[in-house]
Amino acid sequence: MATLSTHEKRHKVTVVGSGNWGSAIAKIVAENTQAHPNLFEPTVQMWVYEEETTIPENSEHYNPSSELCTKPQKLTSIINELHENVKYLPGIPLPHNLIANPSLQDSVKGSSILVFNLPHQFIGGLCGQMKEHILPYARGISCIKGVNVSNDAVSLFSDSIGSELGIYCGALSGANIANEVAQEKFSETTVAYDPPPMDSRNPTPKGPTPQSSLLDLTKITDEKVSANAPKKAKLRPLPLDFPPLDHDTFKTLFHRPYFHVRVVSDVAGVSLSGALKNVVALAAGFVSGLGWGDNAKAAVMRVGLLEMVKFGKTYFHDSVRTATFTEESAGVADLITSCSGGRNFRCAKMSVERNMSIKEVEKMELNGQILQGTSTAKEVYGFLKANGQETEFPLLTAVYRKISDYLPPCLE
Repeated sequence: MATLSTHEKRHKVTVVGSGNWGSAIAKIVAENTQAHPNLFEPTVQMWVYEEETTIPENSEHYNPSSELCTKPQKLTSIINELHENVKYLPGIPLPHNLIANPSLQDSVKGSSILVFNLPHQFIGGLCGQMKEHILPYARGISCIKGVNVSNDAVSLFSDSIGSELGIYCGALSGANIANEVAQEKFSETTVAYDPPPMDSRNPTPKGPTPQSSLLDLTKITDEKVSANAPKKAKLRPLPLDFPPLDHDTFKTLFHRPYFHVRVVSDVAGVSLSGALKNVVALAAGFVSGLGWGDNAKAAVMRVGLLEMVKFGKTYFHDSVRTATFTEESAGVADLITSCSGGRNFRCAKMSVERNMSIKEVEKMELNGQILQGTSTAKEVYGFLKANGQETEFPLLTAVYRKISDYLPPCLE
């Protein structure tokens, strides 16, 4: 863990996003910046998409004589006055050093660490708005579960953010149901961060010059991944008057007694796990809704895990580690949680039980939020089909066909 710092500057942190999971992560970050003032500025900015809301009657803050309860108020004002996100994380006290800010540009100003936690479809637009307002040497962590998939390529949201902003961005993912984390029930997560070489504080080893490698690094490519993937940003090094941004610092930023962190370098494996497990969770929900039992659900999870690993090793073979899927919270643990109580599982199960489309269930149950599993299933299937690989991933293909109301003749 980090020790007393002799650096002149401390890291300012901004959380971009304030939904259910965004607010839970912001709570953790603010607790840790307060606890480690040698590394971080205590005050954490949280960008909030401004909207008006009222305090519900079942809230402990409800007072029928207060305008906060009788008239619509700006969400940022409520969060900063009551220290609670009454709309997206009700009942959870937020640290007083967490400041809700409706201005994206102002919230990221001067921050050397940016934590992204928002629906993936808003990445491009928001990055465009903040690009001219961030520090050129800022570093990011994406808590957005998923990957960007087209018929031609698969790319990571962390890479999309990094390319848009000209910074390096890692990822955070794990078996983390937001409400349980916010209630400080024990859980684990995985932070994936591969520090850029220009940020290294380690001196060059003394001794004889090592022999040159016979491997031509320019010929190592993932053709299907790199064809239309975001361009790698030309990075600015982190100034030496800041504490280093390495595995230890990011563990300090996110680790809590109730939220244990393991830090790895496999950003692609962590990102793919967070995306594909949602598709497997849909399959587990459909099976449970049909009443096929726990044995069938376990079989779906086993096959799903194998297809997750196969997808990663096929399309990101230069960087993905099998152990990320089988040993880390971002892999097998998140898969288990998602197939037990996650919203993709629950909505898929309800769609079968109620004989409704999953889109209808989503509208009824998620308070305006959307399922990541359905969009990921469609995008992944389109990519596999365009590359003639859909038969190599039968479970991922079957989920797409189910949500598209298509069944092959043998199952009609």
